[in-house]
Amino acid sequence: MRIITISRQFGSGGRELGERLARKLGWDYYDKEIIETLAERHDMDEAFVREVLSRHGWHHVQLTYRHSFSQLMVDSSMRTQVLLKESEIIREIAEAGHDCVIVGRDADVILQDYDPFRMLVCSDEEARLARCMKHEDKKAPDERLSQKEVLRNIRRIDKNRRRTREILTGKSSDDHSAFDLIVNASGRDLKKLSAALAEFSLHWFEDKTDET
Repeated sequence: MRIITISRQFGSGGRELGERLARKLGWDYYDKEIIETLAERHDMDEAFVREVLSRHGWHHVQLTYRHSFSQLMVDSSMRTQVLLKESEIIREIAEAGHDCVIVGRDADVILQDYDPFRMLVCSDEEARLARCMKHEDKKAPDERLSQKEVLRNIRRIDKNRRRTREILTGKSSDDHSAFDLIVNASGRDLKKLSAALAEFSLHWFEDKTDET
C-alpha cells in the first residue's frame, strides 16, 4: 500500500494537483469524499460538517453577550467530535490497503505510522489570489467576493491551518522538516507538474522499498 498526502496553502492549486496526480497514477483519491462519508455516516448536514472542519476546531472565540460560556463549550465539543470522526475515516481509508492520494485533513500527521509520502504544495500570494479570483468569476455576480475579501480569506485560512498543525505536531508551522517534498506551484502547468510528480512518487516508494 502506498499513500501520498498533500498539505497545501489555500489557493495554491494543491487540490487540483492531487486529483490530477491520483488520476495519473490510477490511485484512489480522497478530499471532499471524506466530508461526504462523515456526513452520511453520522446523519449530519454536509455543509455543517464542512463549516466545522474549516474552522479546525481550534478557534479562540471571543466571549460576548451573544455567547455564553456553556454555548462555547458545546460548540468546542461538537467540533472536537467531528475532527475525531474525520480522523477515524482517514484511518479506515489507510486500513483498506489501497494506493491512494489524500488532500488536506492533516492526513500526513494522522497517518504517520503508515509512512506516507508527504507533500506540501505552496504558491506565492499573487498566484493564489489570481487562482481564487478565477473561482469567484464562476459564481453569480451577487455571490462574488471582492479581491480584498478573497485576500482576507486566504490569510485567515492559512493562519487557521498553521495553528492546527502546530497543535497537532507540537512544532512551529515554519518547520517543514516533516514533509518529504515541497512543491512551489506558482505559474506552473498543473497537468505537466502532476505527471512529473507521479514519476517522482513512484521512484520515492521504490527507494523506500529498497531500504527495507
